[in-house]
Amino acid sequence: MSTALPAFYFRLVEVTTGDHLEPTPRAIIFGIGILGAAFLISWVAEAAEMDIPQTLALAVLALIAVLPEYAVDLYFAWTAPEIPENRHFAVANMTGGNRLLIGLGWPVVFFLFWWTTKRKTLSIDRGHALELTFLAIATLYSFTIPIKGHLSLLDTVILVSLFGAYIFFASRRPTEEPELLGPAKLVGSFPMISRRILLFVLFLFAGSAIFASAEPFAEGLIEIGEEFGISQFLLVQWLAPLASESPEFIIASLFVLRGRAGPAMGALISSKVNQWTLLIGSLPLAFAISGGSLSPLDFDSRQSEEILLTAAQSAFAVAVFLSLSISRWEALLLAALFGTQLFFTDTTVRLVYSFVYIVLAVGLLFYQRNEIMPLLRSAREAARGGPPLERDPMITAAGEETFPEDSPSERADVAEQPSDGRRRDS
Repeated sequence: MSTALPAFYFRLVEVTTGDHLEPTPRAIIFGIGILGAAFLISWVAEAAEMDIPQTLALAVLALIAVLPEYAVDLYFAWTAPEIPENRHFAVANMTGGNRLLIGLGWPVVFFLFWWTTKRKTLSIDRGHALELTFLAIATLYSFTIPIKGHLSLLDTVILVSLFGAYIFFASRRPTEEPELLGPAKLVGSFPMISRRILLFVLFLFAGSAIFASAEPFAEGLIEIGEEFGISQFLLVQWLAPLASESPEFIIASLFVLRGRAGPAMGALISSKVNQWTLLIGSLPLAFAISGGSLSPLDFDSRQSEEILLTAAQSAFAVAVFLSLSISRWEALLLAALFGTQLFFTDTTVRLVYSFVYIVLAVGLLFYQRNEIMPLLRSAREAARGGPPLERDPMITAAGEETFPEDSPSERADVAEQPSDGRRRDS
């Protein structure tokens, strides 16, 4: 908690006096505040699994971790009625954040998993089929947005309703007492009432620290970037989202390094769901309230292409996880397609990348077509309040799965899993 206190102090100074630190120390101090809050959230999220389903705990974790992205994006949408160019920045920031999450965040989690375990495939529990199903629905709907050329309050109703339904079904999953380590174990050792109060206070503190640090951290990075002559549009689309997405990247990385790659990837998938529903749906609402009208949030052809490219990437990402796993070549492909597109900014290239993503998604869906019905059955079971997510094994540096209190039958079941890291569902 102490690492976040300087961020609170300097943010208070900025708000009350208007005085700002120089860009470099500003980015460092508020970046450390975000890092400290991320550690705190990772511990609290694990301890929270004692009281709420893991799916819901990861959804709340993802929502809090992505608060900086909401803060930056809603700022652009809110000020767009007075500053017209900000409507384009709002869409640019949103698409940049979404593409960073899949193109950078997902591969980082996989390669940290591969580095620590030497396994070529990272599998997630079938309970995460719920998130993937909602992500697929939101992705299909998102293809209509570039056709319309605007975001309206109708989009708000549909997308926010999707997010609300996801949270509702996630909350129906039964809880299961997790195996806790370190600070999370300390928090979990408190009596139930005291623990829940402490969890609420810590969540509130960490979320407030991230929210308070997000804007000055992003601005500090942007000011540093401007000193090197980087264009404002590119800063808004890539550098600001990289800063605002950093808490969830850090939290997911911490989970992987502690042997919990499954929940780490589950948290990033949940984050994609909330950004692809609640975040997009919030933009026209903020624009309408600020402007005092029901007018839609219009954007130009460049932003229509950016949304199309983001939707196409999302479709490929859903296809990748149709098998509830991601392999090394799939992670490489996600990273390579994302990384190479950063060097091109013209219309033709964006359309070509969109086409490539869609072709890959269709091909992968066809190749894994036998996985579609099992995924939908798993999602339906989860929506009906099915069994809790499987207790995640701690994966050691040697790539071994261990449960602190395994029975012989549990260990035998783990031993029967394929050597490539995929887990068979019974």
